[in-house]
Amino acid sequence: QVQLVESGGGLVQPGGSLRLSCAASGSIASISVMGWYRQAPGKERELVATITFGGSTNYVDSVKGRFTISRDNAKNTVYLQMDTLEPEDTAVYYCNAQILREHALRYLEVWGQGTLVTVSS
Repeated sequence: QVQLVESGGGLVQPGGSLRLSCAASGSIASISVMGWYRQAPGKERELVATITFGGSTNYVDSVKGRFTISRDNAKNTVYLQMDTLEPEDTAVYYCNAQILREHALRYLEVWGQGTLVTVSS
C-alpha cells in the first residue's frame, strides 16, 4: 500500500506565503509525475502545477510567477511554495502522484487527503 501525506496548509493574509509538502510512503519502486490540485468551495478540482521525475514543470496560468513546484526524489516528496497569495487561492490543496509499486506492472494514481489553505485578512 502507498499513500501521500500532505502538510503545510493554514491561514495566511493576502500577499503572504505558505509552503506545502507531500511525502509518499509505502512499497514504492518509482514515482513519475507529481502534482498539486486544488478545489475551492463550489468549484471543480483544478490542476495547479505538475513536475516530472526529471524536473520539468507545468503551471496553471493563474499561479505562474507566484507558485513554485519542486521535488526531492530521494525523499519521494513534492513541495509547493506559494508566494503573493490572493483570496482566490483559498481552497483545499491535494497532492497527486503516479506511483509504481514494487512488483507492480503499471503506475497507480494516488491522491493525498488534502490540506486547507485559507487566504484572508
